[in-house]
Amino acid sequence: MVHDSPDNPDDRAHKLPPAAASDTPPDLDPATTGGDDEDEARLPDILEESGAVGEGPLASGHEAIERAVRLAPTSPGVYRMLNASADVLYVGKAKNVKKRLSSYARQNAPQPARILRMIAATVSVEIVSTNTETEALLLEANLIKQLRPRFNVQLRDDKSFPYILITGDHWAPQILKHRGAQSRPGRYFGPFASAGAVNRTITALQRAFLIRSCTDSFFESRTRPCLLYQIRRCAGPCTREIDFPGYTTLVREASDFLSGKSRAVKQELAGEMEKAAGELEFERAALYRDRLAALSAIQSQQGINPRTVEEADVFAIHQEGGFSCVEVFFFRTGQNWGNRAYFPRAEKTFTPEEVLGSFLAQFYDDKPPPRNILLSHEIDESELLANALAIKAGHKVEVAAPKRGEKKELVAHALTNAREALGRKLADTATQSRLLDAIATTLSLPHSPKRIEVYDNSHIQGTNAVGAMIVAGPDGFVKNQYRKFNIKSEGITPGDDFAMMREVLERRFKRLINPPEEGVAKAKDDDFPQWPDLVIIDGGRGQLNAVCEIFTNLGLTQVSLMSVAKGPDRDAGRETLFMPEREAIKLEPRDPVLYFIQRLRDEAHRFVIGSHRKLRKKDIREAGLQEIPGIGPSRKRALLHHFGTLKEIERASITDLGKVPGVSAESARRIFEYFHPQAG
Repeated sequence: MVHDSPDNPDDRAHKLPPAAASDTPPDLDPATTGGDDEDEARLPDILEESGAVGEGPLASGHEAIERAVRLAPTSPGVYRMLNASADVLYVGKAKNVKKRLSSYARQNAPQPARILRMIAATVSVEIVSTNTETEALLLEANLIKQLRPRFNVQLRDDKSFPYILITGDHWAPQILKHRGAQSRPGRYFGPFASAGAVNRTITALQRAFLIRSCTDSFFESRTRPCLLYQIRRCAGPCTREIDFPGYTTLVREASDFLSGKSRAVKQELAGEMEKAAGELEFERAALYRDRLAALSAIQSQQGINPRTVEEADVFAIHQEGGFSCVEVFFFRTGQNWGNRAYFPRAEKTFTPEEVLGSFLAQFYDDKPPPRNILLSHEIDESELLANALAIKAGHKVEVAAPKRGEKKELVAHALTNAREALGRKLADTATQSRLLDAIATTLSLPHSPKRIEVYDNSHIQGTNAVGAMIVAGPDGFVKNQYRKFNIKSEGITPGDDFAMMREVLERRFKRLINPPEEGVAKAKDDDFPQWPDLVIIDGGRGQLNAVCEIFTNLGLTQVSLMSVAKGPDRDAGRETLFMPEREAIKLEPRDPVLYFIQRLRDEAHRFVIGSHRKLRKKDIREAGLQEIPGIGPSRKRALLHHFGTLKEIERASITDLGKVPGVSAESARRIFEYFHPQAG
């Protein structure tokens, strides 16, 4: 399907001139009004008080939309409303764009407060024509995900789902977790709700079917079975502990189980166990018994498994306290492959049906839909959505809110989970909000911090030095904002923590002060602030003074700064807090604020240590080979590609080393003697 590009519209796309610029009054700022019920009741007064009636922003917005109506097509398409800064406020689609925009242009027509605020902020409209309304629906969903307009429902957590892959490009297929494009030959099973669900299933499948999980390079380099064979989680095809027909049978059984033929597979294994026991081969019977137990463990972890629903995604929405939660369950081959809770960003005035309808279009923008989509609420244009998804999937897709039977039970179960997930979310948010308010009070901050940044660095005698920044906000840790900084300055004395912190902070804040042309990347969640309200560093008064000097040189005066010094003997609960031009602060060991600060510091420490270890491991791996005479970059890459890890190269014999392309017999001897000097 071909869409007109919104950024480079052809002759069917219409970009309309902006209206006369006028600042939106604070009372009309969508970020501050939020769509509360109180705003709904007071909106006429707010508009009149702010001058938004007659010659004010609301009138300007109507004028901009009226100009768009005059040039709008009567065919299907997608329209975008923009403010004075050319930020997209709203993306919508319509079967008749002219008619839809006309509904916004009527000045005396009753409109929800959300719509009036949007109109008041609008100064221009862009339109992209499409061939059909189905194309318009798909393009609208794509643009909402890409542009994240303030007045649309936004799917904030949009990670790709993991699959289980049984490879098909090797005589001994491998089982592994897979994300992304399904380009490698093999059979894909999924989607699964989370990586944890995939990992647990793969572990159980290894116990049940003994399929290898090692890489092809590791497989080819084996001269004896690995530990997984010893603990009965692999059949050992690498060293021919099992023949080709036997391993093929195991792979077929695993594929059948994941394809929904679990009952037949279990019956087959039970028959083999009884046969082995009848022949007094009790060790082989015990092996079948353990495999059956592993299969039962998989099914017990899956929880509810439908009897009559082979393939479906179940969506249930619950709203409370101005928030929405959409719980999604994945059922494939009659098995429950996990569930996940989403918290889409939407104003309080959106109904559950509106949130769910917009959520579904965005959810399947980059995912293959199943044959059945079961909903807790009837949505508008469900038939249009089903047709659009059928075009994407290449098969019929049914979208429905079931009224009876097992499908209704599945939706009710999902709705219960949505209600519980939103309850936990609201409790966590309330707790986090109280902690942020408390830290503002304790540290005498001007307001509750919306963004806290914590910095730490790690090195070993100055080598592999790395700095890290973690971020926390009202919703807890914001991991897509974490950053690591490889220390680049060559003039830094090894172990000079002050100089390392100076480089990290200068790189971080210079980028904020002078962002690149494309601008500072925003958080995926929403308009999460990029400037911190509070910066925390690990250290005492000396580190604090050094950072104060850096901030002064950069002209930073609006960012609060604090350092956390460990207590005597590094005991948790006895930390001292330092702030510029203030006495040291000692909190009670059981103070929730102190515990919160400890969590922030420990998360920064965890993140920087992990980054340092990855860097050090890579450095050690490369350095170990580079020290061998006659081994350059090409041979180093060939060895690592063949064996997979440095440890396997160390274990390899001279004969195995000589099998690597580009490694001569003399080079193989040198490598072997480097790792085994006693053999020389």
